[in-house]
Amino acid sequence: MAKFSLREVEKVCFLGRLYEKRESWKRILLKRLNLIILIIFIAALLPQTHPALADDNLTQQLNQLLNEEPHLQGAIAGVSIRSAATGEVIYDHLGDVRLRPASNLKLLTAATALSVLGEDYTFKTELLADGEVKKKTLQGNLYLKGKGDPTLLKEDFDKIVAELKKLGIKKVAGNVIGDDTWYDDVRYSADLPWSDEQTYYGAQISALTASPTKEYDSGSILLQVKPSSSEGSKAEVTVTPNTDFVKIINQTETVPEDGKKELTFEREHAKNVITITGTLPVKSKPEKEWMGVWEPTKFALALFKQSLSEQGIQVSGKTKTGITPETARILHTHSSIKLSELLVPFMKLSNNGHAETLVKEMGKVVKGEGSWEKGLEVMETELPKFGINTKTLVLRDGSGISHINLVPASQLSQLLYTVQQQKWYPAFLHSLPIAGASEKLEGGTLRSRMKGPEVKGKVIAKTGTISTVSTISGYVTTKSGQTLIFSILLNNLLDDAKGKKIEDQLISILVNQ
Repeated sequence: MAKFSLREVEKVCFLGRLYEKRESWKRILLKRLNLIILIIFIAALLPQTHPALADDNLTQQLNQLLNEEPHLQGAIAGVSIRSAATGEVIYDHLGDVRLRPASNLKLLTAATALSVLGEDYTFKTELLADGEVKKKTLQGNLYLKGKGDPTLLKEDFDKIVAELKKLGIKKVAGNVIGDDTWYDDVRYSADLPWSDEQTYYGAQISALTASPTKEYDSGSILLQVKPSSSEGSKAEVTVTPNTDFVKIINQTETVPEDGKKELTFEREHAKNVITITGTLPVKSKPEKEWMGVWEPTKFALALFKQSLSEQGIQVSGKTKTGITPETARILHTHSSIKLSELLVPFMKLSNNGHAETLVKEMGKVVKGEGSWEKGLEVMETELPKFGINTKTLVLRDGSGISHINLVPASQLSQLLYTVQQQKWYPAFLHSLPIAGASEKLEGGTLRSRMKGPEVKGKVIAKTGTISTVSTISGYVTTKSGQTLIFSILLNNLLDDAKGKKIEDQLISILVNQ
């Protein structure tokens, strides 16, 4: 029988206790691992909601409306909702499906323009000459060179001419030439419907253009039709700006107070002849209509020539379009309002002309060519900076009027989250319509929507509408004090007006969280 020393026996006992201890830890670790697996499995079965909304039935309410709303049967609804604080997606319904965004595309255009051009960017209009001034006469041509300013009013042309007078010029011996070559000569975006040609929102884009009012609908005029004081007479028509560039054919009639108010406005293709027909009851309020002009460059030039004449500057030569020679010297430079200010009418009133002008301006500034093609290239290069996957987009213009544009709702909600970190975000946010705010340049396209006390002022968002499409994306403050980001794109609607009511219902659910 083997004999062991006391030291050897102690060593064997120590190793035995160590083994038992190791086996015990293995059992404990195994039990804990099983517990972790069980927790993960249970968590996977639970609804995935944002922690702040864990006790709410948000998903159920939204799903019920989207699934049961009869006007969405056969339509497509893309919805993406995020926390404004974290960017976390708290609700998604076909959020990654590419849909037509309509004017929600302007969110991408505005963000890109602010990033590329800067919120203090201004558009220039130059007055130049190619001759010397002798005895108060310009011995040469006078050039008005446009560089994209969509905010030029008749009063701005008056100011430019006043600067010319300060130089002592009372006569131009040569021609007055309008130069719009800062941009290319393509006037309409690729997919603009032919039926929109005469509308103010489908107006031609030019580097030299003019607007009728401080809403800056460039390339258009404002018509106001007021009933006559006597029945049977034609209504009175006023054109703003006051110009003979357009010819008005007045075929209206003032009818009794209980008569029908029905007016139609039609501009002939490729002409500036506008026919107004219909009836207007006596004592009724004036009717307003904005209409795009044919050849906005010549329109701006006509207003400039009118200002010259009104301030006593004679022109011996012709008034025409052309190219400013490199040797011409600048007499005066007019600057527009800042981009941050232009954003207000652009976004609040969903101005298509501003969007397309900004696309061309970005193309000109970054790539040296003022075209849709180059401007859209700039957008596709810039948008990834905001977490946008441009490979999942189809961009055809800057306004969203094209039915070929495609953007997923999740990409719009992502943009709205990311831009919060930009220094120009306050200007971006300030430009968005506010629900229920009655002032036109405050409430914008939302001034007549969501006016109830529980919603009014709590929704700041960009709207969008083209045939069969209704969209809205923005920010909402909930009852619990959270800020949520949402994007709702409704496509293939039989009646796009019904889409607005559905959007309001969806947003109301968010407000009540």
